[in-house]
Amino acid sequence: MRRKITIVFAITLLVTVLAVTFSYFYISQILAQHITNAYDGADRLAKQLVYFAGNDLPDLSSTRVDTNNPEAVRRALAEYLPMDTNILNNLQSDIALWPSVYDVSVVDANGKALFHTTAKEVGKQIPDRPSFVEVRRAHFRRQLMVVYSPATVYDVTAPLFLNGYPFGTVRIGVSTVFLKSEITPPLMSAMYLSVAAIFLSFFFAAGVSNIALGPLRAISRNLDSVTAGETEALSGDESEHDEFGLVSLKIANLGRQMRDSREIFSALKDNVDQLMSKLQDGLMLFTRDSRVVLVSAPVERFLARPRQELLGRTVKDIFTRDSALGAAVLDAFAHRKPLAQREFAAAGRRVQVSLDFVQERSTQIGALLIMRDTESVRRIGDEIEMSRRLSASGRVTGGVAHEVKNPINSIVLHLQLLQNKLAQLDPDTRRHMDIIGNEIHRLDRVVQTLLDFMRARDLRLVDVDMRRLLDEVAVLAAPDAEQHGVNINRDLPADPLPIKADLDFMKQALLNVVLNGIQAMPQGGELVIAAHRNEHSAIAEVRDQGTGIPLEVQDKIFELYFTTKKEGSGIGLAQTYQILQWHYGSVEFESREGEGATFRFRLPLAVTENQTVADSNINLATR
Repeated sequence: MRRKITIVFAITLLVTVLAVTFSYFYISQILAQHITNAYDGADRLAKQLVYFAGNDLPDLSSTRVDTNNPEAVRRALAEYLPMDTNILNNLQSDIALWPSVYDVSVVDANGKALFHTTAKEVGKQIPDRPSFVEVRRAHFRRQLMVVYSPATVYDVTAPLFLNGYPFGTVRIGVSTVFLKSEITPPLMSAMYLSVAAIFLSFFFAAGVSNIALGPLRAISRNLDSVTAGETEALSGDESEHDEFGLVSLKIANLGRQMRDSREIFSALKDNVDQLMSKLQDGLMLFTRDSRVVLVSAPVERFLARPRQELLGRTVKDIFTRDSALGAAVLDAFAHRKPLAQREFAAAGRRVQVSLDFVQERSTQIGALLIMRDTESVRRIGDEIEMSRRLSASGRVTGGVAHEVKNPINSIVLHLQLLQNKLAQLDPDTRRHMDIIGNEIHRLDRVVQTLLDFMRARDLRLVDVDMRRLLDEVAVLAAPDAEQHGVNINRDLPADPLPIKADLDFMKQALLNVVLNGIQAMPQGGELVIAAHRNEHSAIAEVRDQGTGIPLEVQDKIFELYFTTKKEGSGIGLAQTYQILQWHYGSVEFESREGEGATFRFRLPLAVTENQTVADSNINLATR
């Protein structure tokens, strides 16, 4: 309602100001009109006196006055004017018509009164008085001050000529006292009328504007309903509604459109949030004014700040020039130039950063900042290289195995025939034949292992708790651990870690690493099997206290047939790596020589039915 009060106040004030302005001009015109009338009357009176003095002068040629002497003529006229009854009668009748006239006089060139309405002033020096012309030309406030200031007499003058020569001056005195008594009644009437008009306009404007803006309350309620998503259905043609009805109809239509848009936006936002939460790269989407509108989950790790704190902030609020990353990003935004992929230090890790500006019709409408963990990029590259090597080795070894398998079968067959023949001729050769046979069978097992390793497998995926898998692996490894004096400790969470896995293959993958850890501690020690949840992944760790993996062989331990043990086959870790890839997971390790090793298994969490229902409820609640 503050908006309505403001509008009503503004309209009322505007009308009041207009009324005051018109009243001001009205009163000023009344005052100016009376002052002008007073001046015009005095001026007319002066001109009449000049006319009478010029036409009623006597003929001095028949008198003793020397008409050739101007001074003598002036004295004679000065004596005649006060005695001219015609001038006096006309003057008195004219003065009665102009109540503002205070006195009338005729003075000579030296300022002495030749004629005066006050008889005692005749022959005296009449002092100069201010001209009434200045009052007539003054502005309203000056005129008001003159009229209502202490009593003052102003002159209206006219020159008097005789026979073409200046004789004196006619002075008409206008008194402010008379002028005030004449002006005050109409001025007060105008003042009362103006005050009444101002108050009436004030209340009229306030009432009319309040009535005119009354529907704002209903419109406000409609807007509140639109905001709450509770729009009323209004139907009918627009011509059937008045202005208020048209506004309400449009608000209702806008409300339906906003509700539909809100539902679409909510669904898109949920999808985008899910997508952003699963991305490995840190993404920040900026608007035209450099404000963040989208943030992916990995950004929290790179900037060490929560996503909710970043949303809605400008680039200057997020980055500072104290770091190389912040300075580069701020410079790119300042010059509106893309930032090529560069590596920076952020939150204790190395980060690859690139910035691209989004354009639409040659106009920049936003920017996209991409942040990648350098270590993750390197690890992914290593995994790709490892997969490439395994694939290449698989193709070669698969072909070799198929080519070797047939000659081995033929050798075994002929060896049996040869063994039967030589047994009759030379019994001592049997021992040599047995050795050859055993080696051929061992070679056949190696070839068969190669074929089994490279054969495509059909996984039998089931829902299983990773904690149960680790428990079973610990039980399977217990005899070997006891034989080596190794104590297996389990550090498993209280909450389940559901995954989808082929039980046999996953047990084999985990068991390979656990047994390697046990064998790496010939003097005994402690082996820890741990697990925890990390966002959408289940993490299993196997930590031993063995001799560690030498740095020079760490890049090769997942290669097929690579081993550092005398009796090792070099297949176990390669098989583990392959099984984790089958399950869309990964295996990595950390090791320092002489300080043991930690193998880390990462598998995607399975989405259970209860989790799906809970996520749906959360999404509905946020809407």
